[in-house]
Amino acid sequence: MTKKEKALAVCEILNEEYGTDLRCYLEYDKRKPWQLLVATILSAQCTDERVNIVTKDLFKKYKTLKSIADADVTEFEKDIYSTGFYKNKAKNIIACAAALLERYDGTVPSDIDELTSLPGVGRKTANVIRGNVYNISSIVVDTHVKRVSKLLGLTKEDDPVKVEYDLMKVIPKEQWILYNFQVIAHGRKICISGRPKCSNCVLRSLCNNAK
Repeated sequence: MTKKEKALAVCEILNEEYGTDLRCYLEYDKRKPWQLLVATILSAQCTDERVNIVTKDLFKKYKTLKSIADADVTEFEKDIYSTGFYKNKAKNIIACAAALLERYDGTVPSDIDELTSLPGVGRKTANVIRGNVYNISSIVVDTHVKRVSKLLGLTKEDDPVKVEYDLMKVIPKEQWILYNFQVIAHGRKICISGRPKCSNCVLRSLCNNAK
């Protein structure tokens, strides 16, 4: 079985097990894409559950992009403290809000290069925006996607960007966004870091590391 054939088989099983409905684990007002951008920056080294708790109050306090751009950095640090790395995140989010207002009149761009030029926005964050806001086929490499894809033998890389490009070669483009959601769900439910439930895994027969 080639790597591409294996990827197709993996996608078929994931579709059957987790369905093909697109869903975002980060909560935001779909009329305000900048909220997803903020939430995704906050999600670095933090669980989606914790981010959703923080943004529930954060977006009530800061109702507009301008209110974030004008925020006092020390106060903003306190608002997002529990997400970790709060000093760097606060600085980047405030600068990102200011850049969106200055360069794009407050509109979150869809272009990958424009997105990654914003403070605090890497390819992972940019691809979350492209996939969820603009429905542009994108692969988001978070810890679950990297770990599960590596265990399945779809990549040997550790660098998220290299993992992204490896997966783009073998996962069908129409499956890219779905793959993100499905593998995250699988990584949380079955292929748990350090304690995988291999005996209950629907991908067991395709996994290089199934125990």
